[in-house]
Amino acid sequence: MPGASRSHLLFHDPPMSSSAPRHPTLALAAICLAALMFGLEISSVPIILPVLEARLHADFQDLQWIMNAYTIACTTVLMATGTLADRYGRRRMFAFTVLAFGMASLLCGLAPSTPMLIAARFLQGMAGGAMFICSIAILSHQFPDGKARGRAFAIWGVVAGIGLGFGPVVGSAIIALASWHWVFLAHAPLALLGLALIMAGVTESRDPLARQQKLDLAGIVTLTIAVLGLTWLITQGGGLGWTSPAALGLMAVSVVGLVAFVAVERFHPHPMFDFAVFRIRDFSGAILGCIGMNCSYWPFMIYLPLYFSAGLGYGTTTVGLALLVYTVPFLVMPPIAQWLLLRYQARFVIPAGLFLIGLGFMSMKWGSGLAHLGGWTVLPGALIAGIGLGLTTTPATNMTTASVPAHRAGMASGMDVSARLISLAINIAVMGLVLVAGILAALRATLGTTLDAARLRALAEQLAGGDVAGAQQALATLALPDASAALLQAAMTHGFGWVMLYGGLGAWLTAVLSFAVFGRRQAPAARDASPRMAGGR
Repeated sequence: MPGASRSHLLFHDPPMSSSAPRHPTLALAAICLAALMFGLEISSVPIILPVLEARLHADFQDLQWIMNAYTIACTTVLMATGTLADRYGRRRMFAFTVLAFGMASLLCGLAPSTPMLIAARFLQGMAGGAMFICSIAILSHQFPDGKARGRAFAIWGVVAGIGLGFGPVVGSAIIALASWHWVFLAHAPLALLGLALIMAGVTESRDPLARQQKLDLAGIVTLTIAVLGLTWLITQGGGLGWTSPAALGLMAVSVVGLVAFVAVERFHPHPMFDFAVFRIRDFSGAILGCIGMNCSYWPFMIYLPLYFSAGLGYGTTTVGLALLVYTVPFLVMPPIAQWLLLRYQARFVIPAGLFLIGLGFMSMKWGSGLAHLGGWTVLPGALIAGIGLGLTTTPATNMTTASVPAHRAGMASGMDVSARLISLAINIAVMGLVLVAGILAALRATLGTTLDAARLRALAEQLAGGDVAGAQQALATLALPDASAALLQAAMTHGFGWVMLYGGLGAWLTAVLSFAVFGRRQAPAARDASPRMAGGR
C-alpha cells in the first residue's frame, strides 16, 4: 500500500493462545503473496483506466471512483479487522479475507458496467485492507525472534515494493496479451494458491483478552461518512454546482460526520484515534510526512498514466515502462533513508524527502512545457519524485510508532495507515478537480466565445478522462475552425501542469510544516512524559 507502515504493531502483545507452529517458510510465502496482490491492485489498475474509459464508456468521475472505492473501503476495515482477528483467530481471518479478495476480484473482472465495477472495487478494497492487516499480524506472530522477524519483514517489504513498483508493467503486459479483465481475474488463482499456503503453513493464534475490548463501530461509521461525503463533494461538486442544495447537503454530511467522529473518539474506552498523541512532536511531524506523500506522489500515480497515454500519445506498453522511472526508486531508496535516519534524525530526513518530492513535481511541470522535445522531458522530475518518496517513507513509518510508548504503538500505527488512506482518497478527488479546472481554463481561453459553459466543462472532463478522440469528434460536429488535436493536447498539458503544481506545492507545504512541528529534538524522557501517554485514556 501507499507508504505501507509497520502495521504489525496494530496488534499488541498481551498473552496469546496459539496452535502448534507449522511451516514458517510456507507461512511467509502466503504473507508475501498477499502483499504482492495488495500492491498490484493499487498500482496496476491506473494503467488500464484509459481502456476502461473506452470499453465501459466510463466518464472522468467514474474513473476516479474506480480507484477511490478501493481506497475508501480499505479505510473502513482497518481497525475492525485487528479486533476481529485477535478475537476469532488470525489464521482463520486471514484465510477468509484472502478468499474474499479472490471472489471480489472475480466480480471486478466480470463486471459488465462501470457501476458494477465500482461496487465490486469497494468489496475488493474491504477484503484487501483486511487481508493486509491480517497478514502483518500473522507475520509478527509467526516470527517472534528478533533476527528471524527482521529477515521476514525485510523479505515482505521487498515483495510488497515489487507489487507497487512493477504493477504498471504487469498491467500493461496483461492488456497487451489479453484484456483488462485479467488485471482483476488474475488474482483469483493467486488467492487459491494463498489459501493453500495458509492452510499448510500458518499457525493459528488469538488474543485471549480481545473479547474484553469493544469494537469502535461508532468511530468506523462516522469516519467513513465524513470521508465518503467529502470525497463525493469534491468529485461531484462541479457538476452539481458548488452552491446547489445537493452540494451543500454533502458538505453538511461531511462536517457532521467529522464532528461526530471527534466526539466519539474522545469518549470511547478503546478509540481508533487518541488525539492526545498529536502532542508528541515526533509523531505529528511523521504524520505530516505521511500526508505529504499522499497529497502529491501517490494520488498522481492515478493520473500519470493518463498523461502519458492521452497527453503524450504513448501506447500501453510504453506507458508501463515510463512509469518505472516514477516507481522503481521507491524500491531502492529505503536502505539509504534508514541510514540517513540514523545519522541525521527524522526531523531533517522527512522534510528533505518531501522537499525532493515537491522538486520532482515542479521539474515535471517544467518538463511538460517542453513536450515538443519528446515525452522524456518529464522523466527526470518523475525520478526525483520517486527518490523523495523513498527517502520519506521509511523514516515516517518508523517515527509514527517509535515516538510513542510501546503500549500505544498499535494505535499510533493504525492512525498512520488511516491518515495515509484518507489523505490519498481525498487527494485523488482533489487532483481530478484541479485537472478539470486547468483543462477548462485552457479551453475557455481558446473556445470560450464559441461554446457555452456547460459544453466547455463536458469537453474538459472528457479530456481529463483521456478520451481525446471523443473530444475531437464532439468538436468536429460543431464545425469549429480552431478545433484541432494540437489545441486539445495543449489543453491537456495545461491541465496536468496545474496538477503537477498542486502536488509540488502540497509536498513543499507539508515539508515546511513537518520541519516546524518536529522542532528541536526532545529527550526520550520528555516525550514519554506527554499527558495521557503513560497510562492509556
